[in-house]
Amino acid sequence: MIINLLGCGATSMTLQTCVSSSSFSHFPVPTSCCDSSTLQRNNPFCISNFYQFVHQNKNLGSCSNNSFLNSVSRNFKCPPLHCRASAAQVESAQLAGSSSNVGLENITWPSPNDKIPFWRRPFPSWDIASDGSTNAEKDADVLHIVHATAEMAPIAKVGGLGDVVTGLARACLARGHKVDVMLPFYECIQRHDINDLELISTYDSYFNGDWIRTNAYKGVVSGIPVILIEPSNNFFKGQSVYGGSYNELEAYLFFSRACLEWMQVTGTQPDIIHVHEWQIGSLPLLYWDMYHQLSLQKPRIVLTIHNMEHYGECSQEQLSKCGLDGSVYATEDKAVDDRTIGHNPERLSLLKGGIVYSNAVVTVSPTYLKETICSGWLASTLIRNREKYSGILNGIDTAMWNPAADVFLPAKFDADKIEGKRICKQFVQRGLGLGLEGTDFGHGQVPLVICITRLVAQKGLHLITHAIQQVEKLGGQMIVLGRAPDGRVEREFEGLANVHNKGSSIRILLMYSEELSHMLYAAADMVLVPSMYEPCGLAQMIGMRYGAV
Repeated sequence: MIINLLGCGATSMTLQTCVSSSSFSHFPVPTSCCDSSTLQRNNPFCISNFYQFVHQNKNLGSCSNNSFLNSVSRNFKCPPLHCRASAAQVESAQLAGSSSNVGLENITWPSPNDKIPFWRRPFPSWDIASDGSTNAEKDADVLHIVHATAEMAPIAKVGGLGDVVTGLARACLARGHKVDVMLPFYECIQRHDINDLELISTYDSYFNGDWIRTNAYKGVVSGIPVILIEPSNNFFKGQSVYGGSYNELEAYLFFSRACLEWMQVTGTQPDIIHVHEWQIGSLPLLYWDMYHQLSLQKPRIVLTIHNMEHYGECSQEQLSKCGLDGSVYATEDKAVDDRTIGHNPERLSLLKGGIVYSNAVVTVSPTYLKETICSGWLASTLIRNREKYSGILNGIDTAMWNPAADVFLPAKFDADKIEGKRICKQFVQRGLGLGLEGTDFGHGQVPLVICITRLVAQKGLHLITHAIQQVEKLGGQMIVLGRAPDGRVEREFEGLANVHNKGSSIRILLMYSEELSHMLYAAADMVLVPSMYEPCGLAQMIGMRYGAV
């Protein structure tokens, strides 16, 4: 059977629905730490080697002498990852063991009428730290790397940023480096999902004329040491990572300085401070123009641009609240937002400032590097800083995304024994009330298409809605999982859900669940990624890892 997903005449997309084991026999997807190679611009190379390069070349993009100056989904709620369950509860809820243990008698089949949805059943604990590669090549020059980020999977995940931070940190740990991740202690983070959580210090960090009492906690997530910053004001309060009642931009300005302040008061001198996205874009400015003049002498700064959709637009007055003089940065060679030059008032861009003031800038693929220097209002800034700008292809953590060991699956499988994938498909179909006709284990004739995404314009919303209609028309099945930060988009998809969720072929779930996403990838025949543009994209890598087209 062949299904036409987009139905656009001569340019329509057609895909074979039957997936054989050979289509994913070796799971050929990039991982979070690639093979060693020499540093070459426009070619993927291991970020660990890149850190070594930045560390050894102290003057690369040096900021000390200024020579370098020449949807989101805001409604996402942080879910508990899993319940702590007894062995008996776990055994009754899902299969244990390897891909060879896929007997149907061991499965408690779900129903859409269950009081507790199947993705919220108790799952066994998963010590992902023990699943990492113990045979990874160790680097001779061991570095201390600190990530400063707004997201981290799975405790504060909205999109791919969280997955990349966690996967990259785990990959560098496996290569022998010391790694810490600094993250806001969002109110929505479930404390029981952090191992060995403890308060390690209390200090004051400046913001808007006051010194804010701040707690720093330390814990372990997925084998990674995490430092969580918790201010005593209302920053980072709310039931979601983004979209609280506080001023989000000002909260991240505070967080950026609070990270550096914590390093200073504790005497922490990492080799690399790796900042991610616009949210932490002010940290390089604060480092070179303030903290490097105080006690932080050793670190060098790496900025990763995951998506240039957001620029961190702010006023001079807002930037001044973190202790810098915002007017100093209102020049074209520093942080002025090029789109507002000549306007009254001119604005600043935290992302641009981060690009200018970082020792090295990375984006998530060589292709996106080319796109960003050829188009977009930041292209001229990136061209001026071309010598320190590199594209490194993202990868997935193949221990966290592993169908042969994934605790969220009702049955395990791999390329040699795919029976478990058929069970996963039927498990999801039953749990969501999808039709089972023609889906017996011998044939599996009805294709299941999944789309796990933030429902924002970048992700090709019109193509998703068209695919829903086409899949239903052609007799397939489709599941959409995601939240919409825009109320108008959410209302549109609520309307679609009210129409389609009554049938037996389409399910639109306006939510996010890490557990359910694992199950959907395992159940899928095809993964739909209809983005208008994609800096890298992890969905297709995860889909291939789980045997989908």
